[in-house]
Amino acid sequence: MFYRLLGDAVVVLHAAFVLFVLSGGLIALRWRKVAWLHVPCVLWGLLVEFAGWICPLTPLENCLREMGGQAAYPGDFVGRYLLPVLYPERLTRGIQIGLGLAALALNAAVYLVMVVRRVKRTGTRRSIVEDREGRMYTAGKQGGKHEQ
Repeated sequence: MFYRLLGDAVVVLHAAFVLFVLSGGLIALRWRKVAWLHVPCVLWGLLVEFAGWICPLTPLENCLREMGGQAAYPGDFVGRYLLPVLYPERLTRGIQIGLGLAALALNAAVYLVMVVRRVKRTGTRRSIVEDREGRMYTAGKQGGKHEQ
């Protein structure tokens, strides 16, 4: 019974991780420091999807289920729990790559929004200007001069 509960806990943790990989960028829009945790998670999730690996949580869950007297399942977490909800067919390599590309596109869009907001907020756009004596300066949004 204890190992079955641990196996269930791993499933919950795994689902939370997948959800965080997909939507954690939206949380980072509000709390920017979350990005320090989210970006490595996204990179790991994309690596697993694009390389066709099985996440280490899947064998852990299977081991705990076997120790609890349940049968392990073949394949990976996405194929076992997510795809039956999203797709009626089994996980194929093409679908796996498609899911990785969707996660990449979603997160790239969110982080692009974060960069644009930061540029607008901090005024990091600079232009080079020339004064009356011909000296070159970079002038930021605040109008400060910095000699070149």
